[in-house]
Amino acid sequence: MMSFVPLLLVGILFPAIPAKQFTKCELSQELKALDGYRGISLPEFICTVFHTSGYDTQAIGENKGSTEYGLFQINNKHWCKSNQIPQSRNICDISCDKFLDDDITDDIMCAKKILDIKGIDYWLAHKALCADNLEQWLCEKL
Repeated sequence: MMSFVPLLLVGILFPAIPAKQFTKCELSQELKALDGYRGISLPEFICTVFHTSGYDTQAIGENKGSTEYGLFQINNKHWCKSNQIPQSRNICDISCDKFLDDDITDDIMCAKKILDIKGIDYWLAHKALCADNLEQWLCEKL
C-alpha cells in the first residue's frame, strides 16, 4: 500500500504527455512532405530518425550539459526553450516540451530550420549510418 501512494502522486503531479512510438511506415507517411527537402530522400530521414530517437516522440537524450528532445532530438542549447538552459538561443521559438507529444508538426518545422541552417549532418547518425544502403528504410505501403 505504501508504494501505491507515491505512484499516485507522480501520476497526479506529472500528467502523461500523449506520446507516439512510430513504426517505419507510419513515420514515412508523416514525413512524406520532407522527401527531397534540401536534397535528402525520405529513406535518409527515416534512417536518421531511427538512429536518433528510435521513432519515439518522448525520447530525451543528454548531450554535454544540454538536453535533446523528441523524434529529431532537438537540442535545448540552440533550438528550443527549457528551464535547464534559460539563455537558449531558441531559434525555433518553441518550448522543448512540445517535441515530446504526438503532434510532430512543430518537430518537422524545427527540423526544417535545422536543415536550412546546419544541414543534415547536424544529426551525426546520418553521415555514419544513413548515407547509403537505404533500401531497408523504404516502406512499401506508401
